[in-house]
Amino acid sequence: MTKTRIRNLFDPAAKTPFKLSRSKIENFTRCARCFYLDRRLGIGQPSMPPFNLNTAVDTLFKKEFDIHRAAGKAHPLMEKYGVDAVPYAHELLDEWRENFKGIQYHHKPTNFLVTGAIDDLWVNPAGELIVVDYKSTSKDAEITLDDQWKDSYKRQMEIYQWLFRQSGFPVANTGYFVYANGRTDRKAFDGKLEFDVTVLPYTGDDSWVEEALDAAHDCLMSDDLPEPNSTCEYCHYRAEAAKVEI
Repeated sequence: MTKTRIRNLFDPAAKTPFKLSRSKIENFTRCARCFYLDRRLGIGQPSMPPFNLNTAVDTLFKKEFDIHRAAGKAHPLMEKYGVDAVPYAHELLDEWRENFKGIQYHHKPTNFLVTGAIDDLWVNPAGELIVVDYKSTSKDAEITLDDQWKDSYKRQMEIYQWLFRQSGFPVANTGYFVYANGRTDRKAFDGKLEFDVTVLPYTGDDSWVEEALDAAHDCLMSDDLPEPNSTCEYCHYRAEAAKVEI
């Protein structure tokens, strides 16, 4: 149930850094009004059910790549798709993967503590980190990154790339989505799902992140509620509901 929250609210007068996650930055890019209601006024959007099957796929991917990480060898998928890299080993990897923690960077101009929990990192022979994100779906069509709604996936990767660059790591422009596609052409379920796995390259451009952080900060510093976003389903719902509510 959505209710007014009293924790994790932005205070314009506060001196301590305000934690802003990758997902909240995404929310801002979609709708400044919903972002303001959430982070400034404590009125969050309705929660979504957990995607447990997707989480299970992510967990198994991590276990699988960790086997090759420990051996210092490339995963067969890397070899299949011609990716000259190996899984990256670092003492903070588990922390960077942890939800509500992840990799963190203090962006001093806004006093935001920007955070993001990654799925994986690979490293190429030049020592550049490669950001990797696991995705899962089930569809008959070819898996691509062309769908407009997948722009959020691209921004997600670019924020991760930005976070590691700001933290002093060399980062390759090209990251990869490891995409598991559940097959429905089997004769029966038989208590198991089978997947085809595709590795999709994406060349990121994180040049928008700084501007987005500045704009998000200006938004939160204001005492005025932003105008509704004409393309936001939540704004549209609230407006239509208000017409008939007493």
